[in-house]
Amino acid sequence: MDILKHCTLCPRRCNTDRTKSPGFCGETDKVRIARADLHLWEEPCLVGEHGAGTVFFSGCSLKCCFCQNYEISALGKGFEVTTRELGDIFLKLRDMGAANIDLVSPTHFVPQICSALDMVKDSLKIPAVYNCGGYEQVQTLKMLEGRVSIFLPDLKYYNSALSQKYSAAADYFPAAINAIKEMVRIAGKPVFDPNGVMQRGVIVRHLVLPGQRHDSMRLLDELASAFDTDQILISIMSQFVPVYKAFEHKELSRRTSTFEYNSVVDHAVKLGFEGFFQQRSSANTHFIPEFYDCKYF
Repeated sequence: MDILKHCTLCPRRCNTDRTKSPGFCGETDKVRIARADLHLWEEPCLVGEHGAGTVFFSGCSLKCCFCQNYEISALGKGFEVTTRELGDIFLKLRDMGAANIDLVSPTHFVPQICSALDMVKDSLKIPAVYNCGGYEQVQTLKMLEGRVSIFLPDLKYYNSALSQKYSAAADYFPAAINAIKEMVRIAGKPVFDPNGVMQRGVIVRHLVLPGQRHDSMRLLDELASAFDTDQILISIMSQFVPVYKAFEHKELSRRTSTFEYNSVVDHAVKLGFEGFFQQRSSANTHFIPEFYDCKYF
């Protein structure tokens, strides 16, 4: 846990002593979550029969102006749990029939998550999913080897001007592509059980933003250059809804059009990628879960 005294867990490398004050992510060394429950809205191979066992962590190292989870990523909603309680939550989700433990926005709590996973490793028996924004440090990901077997990065942009404008991270793509290479090294090619539930591998998500289909296509081109098409799965998302600070940018004050989304999907297919595509009805705030600022279980 010494890294939390001069935190470099994410590419911000803020060097904050998080035992004394919050880092760039907005969090101290105390783990905070805002929801833990079965979740049916992940990719089909992750939900199984009952859902993914999703744990939403408070705080975030990105500052996305369109974040659908802004209540917990930016506004501080959530409640504190000990490492032991976190491990117990993992086991509770397993007992509820979860296909996996789905760790959402976990980057800034990786040391504590590793400890919690170690506490329950002999009895958990379901894979852990690292569900992140793609803005990761390779050295942090190395801590997850042997603990996490599925990675679900949301690769947001190729263009550095876009990543700076919308997420205050001009270095986003170089950091993210290197991180995904490390994820593939750790997880290997996709592996599924007889029921089609994923056990290992990497699914690269991408949310198509209004007016940015060409950036989406360039991002897919870069993925095709970096990986064989059987090394990763692609999930092209259409669920953009203007929320939080998106309205500060005129171009983000609308939903992604069907033409824009289909153009990106067609490009992914042309490149030979396999994966998942969303129905247009997913662009609805109805799918944003309810978050809590006190323990509710």
